[in-house]
Parts: sequence; C-alpha cells; structure tokens
Amino acid sequence: MAKVAWIGLGVMGTPMAGYLLTRGAHSVAVYNRTQTKAEAWVNAYGGTHHATPADAAKDADFVFACVGNDDDLRQVTIGESGAFATMRPGAIFVDHTTASADVARELYAAAKAKGLGFVDAPVSGGQAGAEAGQLTVMCGGDAEAFDAAEPVIRNYAKAVRLMGPAGSGQLAKMVNQIAIGGLLQGLSEAIAFAENAGLDIAAVIDTISKGAAQSWQMENRWQAMHERRFDFGFAVDWMRKDLAICLAEAKRNGSTLAVTELVDRYYAEVQAMGGGRWDTSSLIARLPK
Repeated sequence: MAKVAWIGLGVMGTPMAGYLLTRGAHSVAVYNRTQTKAEAWVNAYGGTHHATPADAAKDADFVFACVGNDDDLRQVTIGESGAFATMRPGAIFVDHTTASADVARELYAAAKAKGLGFVDAPVSGGQAGAEAGQLTVMCGGDAEAFDAAEPVIRNYAKAVRLMGPAGSGQLAKMVNQIAIGGLLQGLSEAIAFAENAGLDIAAVIDTISKGAAQSWQMENRWQAMHERRFDFGFAVDWMRKDLAICLAEAKRNGSTLAVTELVDRYYAEVQAMGGGRWDTSSLIARLPK
C-alpha cells in the first residue's frame, strides 16, 4: 500500500485513479482544476481532495498526472502550487498525459534536480480501456523509477513497458497514434467501398477479420462505423492534438508522415462538420454512403 496523489480527473483519470483504491487499496489524494469533479470522485471512491497539486502531492510516494497538454503539465508540476514544490526526495512522478517528448525530458531534468523520479507514461486504450482497467502504458525514464512505479500502474493496465530514456514513452505513443490514424482511414474507405458495392457488411467483416486485414479497430468499431455512430470516447479534437505532436516531432527527426498529414486534414474536415467530440472512427463520416 502506497501513499498516492492523482492530478487530473477527466474521462481517463477518473477511473484510473479509482482503480488505485478498488484494486490497489492505496491511499489516494486527488486534485482537479474543477473542484466539483474532485469532490464527486471522493464521494464515489473515497480518499481526499485538495485545493492545489502541491497540497495533494505532499508526502506522497507516487504522484500521477493525466491532464490536457504540455502547458497543463508544466502548470501542475513546476508552476505555482505545482506538485514538485512539495514532493519529498525519492518520490516518483508518473505522467499519463499525451504530451511532447520535449516536455517529458524537461520535466525529467527538473525532477532529477529536486531528487525526484519522473516517468513519462502515456496510455493507449481510450476511455473504454481506462474504465475496464485494461490500458497499455508506454514508459520513458530511469529503470529504477519505472520498476518502483510499475506495480502501481498495473492496477489499471494490462501491459506496461519501459521503452527507453526520458521521452521514449511519448515517442512510442506517437508511433501508436500514427498507426491508428492510417488504419482508421483505410478501414473507413473499405467499409464505404463495401457499402457502395452492395455487399453484406457483416459477412465481409466476419470473413476478412480472420485474415491479414484483421485489426482491433475492425473487430470493435466496424458496426458503429457502418451505422455512423461515433460515441466511443476518444474525441477527434484530442486526436488532432496528438497528431500535431507527431507531425512536429517528425519535422525534428526527419521522418516523412504523408499519410498522417492527410489523415490530420481529414479530421479537420470532421471537426468542420461539427464532429470535434465524435470518436476517431468518424473519418468515415466524410465518405458518401
């Protein structure tokens, strides 16, 4: 049993923090920018809520964050009343935000200067994975900090792996998003093509999902895509944020992401259709049925 602080209670952070109590039996203190969400979390799970990240993090063994972007992450760590101000030497900060590799390296260095551990640990699996406690977690940082944090992370994760030094978790998450974007565009075109050809969509998917075209997205999203239902949690607005991080990193490391650039433009079209909060399978909404 560890003393844990959790910062950020959105659609992902709320169930993840909950599993630290329900599965891990850890002592959990929470902070959220909107205090009513923190109060609701405590009413649902127990624990305590605090007015600032610094208050929540005081004396914690582990501090977890799942916030919006680089600026949000800086604010809750090194900003005014940030967690780093009160974390005790030897405590470990685990960041589940999907952010840039640069900010991960920056905060790793800031943590080291204060005698803290820092692990960048973005997740894959979306809202459904968070609610089921079945996320995949890609980590960057020192092996010692990772080894200490891994058993705690496993309370809401089915897979956790150290990918390399600070920033490597964020880079691995970029790989994940690049792959998903291209896959969903291909699946959207395939389903739309099958519809226009007059095929039995269920029969087609049942057949090709047993061959080389098989994917998690195909097996879990084909029917909702065919029915044009886009209510599965990970929003287009968030995906565009993630793809912007991927494209910026590609410019730095010399990668060519032609398909990713195209998919990002298609997601911009979905936003213009009013689909900013639709889930990422909504790429098919652009295509005639």
